[in-house]
Amino acid sequence: MTYSAPLEAPTGWAFCSFADVADHHSGNSKLIKGKQFSSPGAGLFPGFSASGQDVWLDHWEHEGVAIIISAVGARCGKCFFAKGRWSAIANTHVVWPEREAIDPKFLWWIFNNEEFWVRGGSGQPFVKTKASFEQTLCLPPLKEQRRIVEKIEAMFEEIDAGTQSLRAAQAKLGLYRQSLLKSAFEGRLTADWRAQNADKLEAPETLLSRIQSERDTRFKIALDDWQKALAKWREDGEEGKKPAKPKRLAEVKPQHIPEDGCPTFPEIWGASRFGDLNVTISDGPFGSNLKTSDYTDRGIRVIRLENIGHGEFLEEKRSFVSEEKYETIKKHSVYPGTIVVSSFVTEAVRSCVVPDTVPLAINKADCFAAVITGCETNIEFAAYYLQSLQVFGQVEDLVHGIGRPRINTSQLKELHFPICSPAEQTEIVRILDAKLEAADALEAEITAALTRADALRQSILKKAFSGRLVPQDPTDEPASALLDRIKSARAAAPKAKRKRKTSA
Repeated sequence: MTYSAPLEAPTGWAFCSFADVADHHSGNSKLIKGKQFSSPGAGLFPGFSASGQDVWLDHWEHEGVAIIISAVGARCGKCFFAKGRWSAIANTHVVWPEREAIDPKFLWWIFNNEEFWVRGGSGQPFVKTKASFEQTLCLPPLKEQRRIVEKIEAMFEEIDAGTQSLRAAQAKLGLYRQSLLKSAFEGRLTADWRAQNADKLEAPETLLSRIQSERDTRFKIALDDWQKALAKWREDGEEGKKPAKPKRLAEVKPQHIPEDGCPTFPEIWGASRFGDLNVTISDGPFGSNLKTSDYTDRGIRVIRLENIGHGEFLEEKRSFVSEEKYETIKKHSVYPGTIVVSSFVTEAVRSCVVPDTVPLAINKADCFAAVITGCETNIEFAAYYLQSLQVFGQVEDLVHGIGRPRINTSQLKELHFPICSPAEQTEIVRILDAKLEAADALEAEITAALTRADALRQSILKKAFSGRLVPQDPTDEPASALLDRIKSARAAAPKAKRKRKTSA
């Protein structure tokens, strides 16, 4: 949907082209230093330093107030004011309003109407200049424009105050989640439960011994299966690939996370390295084994970074490979109940459990898969722990200061992991599920309120540009008179020449 002028002009308004009230051009090429920016609410968009010192400028200059619009990328269509002597900036459009006909702030609000910009591009969105600036405008009288701007700013100020409160509540929810997880793995959430269920508690040494037994049993089963497969392969005349002998899970040898990096767990609990549990940790196919060109519209699901949220599997991004391609990389298969962990770490370790809605998938190389088997480690307990500050604290120094901060599977295996009885793990998961479900419901309400606030902003702008936000005043000079005067002045003025810059 694009911006459209009303079918009938309100009293005193007049239809006109964009060129009747403003001039514009696109910028690129030359670096000029020493320019400063003034932003009336839109904010600097990516590509500009906070100080505004280094800016790509075009060869052509213009005097007066300009509106600079981001032309490419996720923020295309965002704009801000520039005052003084300005030039076009790379990947932008620069607009100079005819101030006798259109108030710069009124034009700025037109540009903030999401319906105004005609966009193109799939991977990298951009503003379609010709289509956007060829739209018909419906221009109010100049005095009414200023009344509209004043009304918009007053209404938006109220909305902004509300959204600020909502975002503050949203941030507090994030802190609450981390506080809750921290309490869980410090043993505080189940302190009363332990006091009332002493018969369900076990010594860490007993638990670790059973985990090791599970590992040994798992290897024995894998070895038996291999011997059967090997015998069958020989019976069939050794056709096809020889079955690979399974390897025993190796004991973790810490290289990155030292012993003194272990979080504080309750005295009754024990600790182990994550990789020493009954768990298999792997990454996905690297390099040419899985390329972008391998993706298809349907087939076997590919789990990517975009699918891994903070404790939530995100379904929006869907990628697939064909069944033929899957057969070449099926050793990276992922099933429901697998914990997937993002290799990229910023403020927390992102991880989640693959849901039943994804019965079969493969994980990309930057998405680690942790498959926990046996009865001694609760999968949900492990998934919650990986989201906690206790885990982030162990890897924070490993990723600090890196351009694309990431961990590897060796570091994931080295994580200190809490060891407590399966019964207590189940109780911790029960408490966290209940409390976080309530927090999630509240956040959903906040998100819905923020969405409504955005919709309200656009509704206000739509009313503003159709003459329904403020009443018309019959004593205002009509817009048609303004346009006639500007047209006459342009016709009488000598043809302007742009001044070309010769040096930076």
